[in-house]
Amino acid sequence: MNDHMNNELGWMLDEVVKMPETRHAILLSADGMLRAHSQGIGRDEAERQAAALSGLQSISRSTGEFCTHQAHQETPWRQTLVEFAHGYVFLIAAGPGAYLAVSASEHVDMEAVTYRMQKLVDRLGKELTSPPRQGVWQGPGNPA
Repeated sequence: MNDHMNNELGWMLDEVVKMPETRHAILLSADGMLRAHSQGIGRDEAERQAAALSGLQSISRSTGEFCTHQAHQETPWRQTLVEFAHGYVFLIAAGPGAYLAVSASEHVDMEAVTYRMQKLVDRLGKELTSPPRQGVWQGPGNPA
């Protein structure tokens, strides 16, 4: 078992979910592997969510052309926000090949959550980067 699977970075994610109305936080790699999770979510559920959120990020990134005036223009993905009847899921870039996800209730201060997530990413820098695994397809124009 590698160090990341021991949830070494979990305590850092706990800082994000100390905000009112936040629920869980997970750190995942681009290929859907769980890197760390906050205390309030079990490992099995965190792994399931990491796999799903990796797919969500990939789909989000593939719609970048929708934001541009020209086809095939580079539009880097930064964040995906999903709203549900009782809450939100925030998904942001956390370095090359790494993403940070936070779930929250419908009463959360959305701006404050995004700000806190960005501050965590800034503070952790290299620790939150997850280089792509060799041989893993990274999407159109981005083979590993």
